[in-house]
Amino acid sequence: MRGDACRVREYLLRYIVLTDIHANLEALDACLDHARDRGFDRALVLGDLVGYGADPNAVIDRVLALEPVAIVRGNHDKVACGLEQADGFNFVAKSAARWTLDILTPEHRDWLAALPAGPIEVDRLVEICHGSPFDEDAYIFDELDAVRALKVATRPLCLFGHTHFPVTFQLTAELKLESGAKYLVNPGSVGQPRDGDPRAAYAIVDVEACLVELFRLNYAIEDAQAKVIRAGLPEVLAQRLAVGR
Repeated sequence: MRGDACRVREYLLRYIVLTDIHANLEALDACLDHARDRGFDRALVLGDLVGYGADPNAVIDRVLALEPVAIVRGNHDKVACGLEQADGFNFVAKSAARWTLDILTPEHRDWLAALPAGPIEVDRLVEICHGSPFDEDAYIFDELDAVRALKVATRPLCLFGHTHFPVTFQLTAELKLESGAKYLVNPGSVGQPRDGDPRAAYAIVDVEACLVELFRLNYAIEDAQAKVIRAGLPEVLAQRLAVGR
């Protein structure tokens, strides 16, 4: 994204963007190690820190240590801390949510319950949400969903998660990342990819360079799988990590 918003001095920084970690500590650590090597200044977290994986407390501690400049809740966060019921979840997701609710420390449950709903306007360039800027639990899968979200978005760049698919939509008459365009970017899931690629996903937004970089990383999947099995979570949650589905 190039233009006036990118030239304002107070925004000359790099954001690490994390979403849908889903209590996968190995995937999160791989992303953080990679991002630290590349350099970043502040963190944006788009929700679903927990659910499915075996390390909810450790993942929350990692995120707290980042001191995110902005963070929103996800649907699994709301259910896993007891804020909402799991009515729309399948059996596997419900089982994981119940296990997570039991294993979370009281402090972490309270912290999750206090997370804000999206969208949040981070600065004049960026806003974040979990599902979409018009509904925190809505999924953006196709062009119609994207057009509605882009029209509602209040910032040139809206970062979202929830679908576990890395994707970029733009609303503009141009094809280049230029001033006057609006962009909708999902960096993909850190801990539960669903696009057939099992590698962890995250993004860095470089405001000075007007650049969004999407990354995919190998991580210790076998270790994450073993933890899921040892925790007594549904075995399918371990299996799907290897296939990204």
